[in-house]
Amino acid sequence: MQFADPKNDLAFKKIFGDENKKEILISLLNAILDFNDEKSIVDLHIVNPYQVPKIPDLKETILDIKAKAKNGDEFIVEMQKKHLGDFAKRSLYYTSKAYISQLSSGADYSKLNKVYFIGIVDFSMFESQAFISRHLILNKETLKQELDDFEFTFIELKKFDKELEELQTTLEKWIYFIKNANNLTIIPKQFKDIQEFKEAFEIASQTNWDKKELDVYDYMTLKAYDEINALQTAEEKGEARGEARGMENKAIEIAKNLLDILDNATIALKTGLSEERIESLR
Repeated sequence: MQFADPKNDLAFKKIFGDENKKEILISLLNAILDFNDEKSIVDLHIVNPYQVPKIPDLKETILDIKAKAKNGDEFIVEMQKKHLGDFAKRSLYYTSKAYISQLSSGADYSKLNKVYFIGIVDFSMFESQAFISRHLILNKETLKQELDDFEFTFIELKKFDKELEELQTTLEKWIYFIKNANNLTIIPKQFKDIQEFKEAFEIASQTNWDKKELDVYDYMTLKAYDEINALQTAEEKGEARGEARGMENKAIEIAKNLLDILDNATIALKTGLSEERIESLR
């Protein structure tokens, strides 16, 4: 059996953004936000339910998940594979935009509801070694959360290293599923008795996908690889340029120290600089 990679934007949205299978998203949110008992989410509405995007429109298509609970609280869940250096600011932008869009002009501010942003990333963001971190607005003096309408949770997949046999909590199982489902060929025993996981694996099974979905999935996988390779190439070129500049600067310093004792031709031979450059240093 072949499971799709939940880290692929389309697969993530298909698994967690299905209005007819919203118990999957509810389970994920309750696990990540540590909601239990009376605070547990029991029902929600997915604002932008899953639809197969058209390949030509993918540049303009936002594939994150937005949902609203019955009490009005809003949730933004985004899967991000590549680190473009601005994900923290992007999460702030999305959250604030969702917050202010709740009200029309002149409306009552008391009607504003809390917005939770959940970013699941396939790279490292923070210094902490913990794979999950929660970020709140706190009073600097009392450390109390007196402004509580924004809450950010980030999950860094690269910092999660538990094996199947070590999984204990629902959160750990969800993170393992997101990180490793595409490497599995069967549903592990640790997941079989939990309905939400059975349904998630069933959706992830590509035997149930139509051709259009498979085409978009493959396109987005290749697009992600291309972007990652482009970033790596840019970084390597930047490092090479920096190394070359460093070597040139070192040669210039050596040449300056030799100006009083050697002629231009000899200094050029020793440093690799041109005689014209050495003359300009004189």
